[in-house]
Amino acid sequence: MKGWTASEIPDQSGRTAVVTGANSGIGYAAARELAGNGARVVLACRSEPRGEDAESRIRAEVPDADVQFMRLDLADLASVREFAERYGRGRGGDRLDLLINNAGVMALPERRTADGFEMQFGINHLGHFALTGLLLPRLLATPRARVVSVSSVMHAVSNIDLRDLNSERRYRRWIAYGRSKTANLLFVHELARRLARAGSDVVAAAAHPGYASTNLQTAGARMEGRRAAERFAEWGNRVFAQTSDAGALPTLYAATAPGVTADSFTGPRLQGWRGAPVPSFRARWTLDDRAGELLWEASERLTGVGYEALAR
Repeated sequence: MKGWTASEIPDQSGRTAVVTGANSGIGYAAARELAGNGARVVLACRSEPRGEDAESRIRAEVPDADVQFMRLDLADLASVREFAERYGRGRGGDRLDLLINNAGVMALPERRTADGFEMQFGINHLGHFALTGLLLPRLLATPRARVVSVSSVMHAVSNIDLRDLNSERRYRRWIAYGRSKTANLLFVHELARRLARAGSDVVAAAAHPGYASTNLQTAGARMEGRRAAERFAEWGNRVFAQTSDAGALPTLYAATAPGVTADSFTGPRLQGWRGAPVPSFRARWTLDDRAGELLWEASERLTGVGYEALAR
C-alpha cells in the first residue's frame, strides 16, 4: 500500500456506487474519482441545491460522467426509507456494488434529529445503519460488493456508552463525536461477522481521512455563531490539514483496491493524520464482539430497520 494514489483505482465501468455526503469534502472527491474511473455514482446529499451543484461540477470535471443526485437526510429516518425505495425503483436498482457511508457531523452543539436521537450519533451511526440495512438486499445480490464506513482517529477519544447512546445524561460534544465514530467501527466489525456467517462475499470495511480540510471543522462554531472559533478552524485547515482529495484516498482504497479484507481500517500513513493509505490504528474496544452485538440490537430497535436478509 506504500504510496497508493487515485491513479491506481481499478476500472469501475459497470459498477454503481452510492456516496453519502457527496456534495463536498472527501465525499465529493471520492464520488468524482469513482465517476472518473467509469462508475455510475449516486450522490446522496441532504441539500438539494448543493447536491445538484455537486452533480454539475462533477459533470464539468469528468466528461461523460454518469452521476445522479438523490436527496437523503440521514437525520430523518423517513428520508432514509424514501431514498432506499427510490433507489430500488431507479435504473439498476436491483443491485449495488459500493455503498460509501461518508456523511457526518462533528462536535456540534447539542441537537436532536427528527426522530429524537442525539444528532452526531443519529447521523453518523444510526442513519447509516438504517441505510445499509435497507440497501442490503441490493448489496447481497451484487457479486463482490463493498460497504465502506468512514470513521475518524477521534474514535479513540471514547468508547460507546450502551446505557446512554443518545448522551441524555450529559452532553459533551467531542465525547459524543468520538462515540459516534466508535459506533461506526463497531458497526463494520459486527456487519463483517454477520456477512461471514451468512456466507456472503460482501466486504464491510472502514476508513478515515486523518486531518483533511473540509467543512466539518467549522460547522459547529458556525451553528453557534462563534466567529472566532470558526476562523481558528479555518486557519487550522489552511496550515495543518491535507486537502480533501488527499483525505479521500483511504476511502477510495477501501472501496476499490484489490485484496481489501473484511473489518479492515485504512487511514493516512503519517501518524494517522496525512499521507498515503495504510492500515490504521484502532482502539481495542472497536473489536469487542459483545459490544458490537449489543450496539447492533439497540440500533435495530431504535431505527426499526432489521437485517433479515442476513438470517436467510
